[in-house]
Amino acid sequence: MGQVYEAITPRLQEFIARQHVFFVATAPLSEHGHVNVSPKGIDGTFAVVDEHTVAYLDITASGAETHAHLRENGRITVMFCSFERQPKILRLHGRGRVVSIYDEEFARWQPRFPETIATRAVIVVDVERVSDSCGYGLPLFEGATERDMLIPNMERRGLDGVRAYRALKNTTSLDGLPAFEEREAPHPADAGGSRG
Repeated sequence: MGQVYEAITPRLQEFIARQHVFFVATAPLSEHGHVNVSPKGIDGTFAVVDEHTVAYLDITASGAETHAHLRENGRITVMFCSFERQPKILRLHGRGRVVSIYDEEFARWQPRFPETIATRAVIVVDVERVSDSCGYGLPLFEGATERDMLIPNMERRGLDGVRAYRALKNTTSLDGLPAFEEREAPHPADAGGSRG
């Protein structure tokens, strides 16, 4: 039933493009640390870059566990699962890194995604293992629609409000690891390039 692939094939890329939600799993090195699984689902925020690289737009939210874990050890798994007629679960195991809005490299990644002042980073994953499994136990959820709340919520705060929110909520993980670093450097939105 399940299969391991040498790369993200065109057929798997098509499967990824049809999914409305994906999950990101990371963990700290400490045996007492909290494993984190985050659901993601805003249209246009996931990209298959090539057969061994994926990236997603990281939106400001109430936690920054992925940031902290990737800074500490880089381990990440991205999982897609179909809630439609074709049952399938796809896992991309690899090494991830955070490209913050304040990093020079961010300008190369941002054009792949929608612009918003809610953006915190792009998470880039070098995929080391690609595998699928049947998904026979998954329920059917046909006709799902996007919940348009997170980005508008952040954009209502304005740029200064988003920065203050990140400084309050995103600087450390649940286990006290360093996570998102809010900087004094100009934000890309300061140049007038983002909507909001």
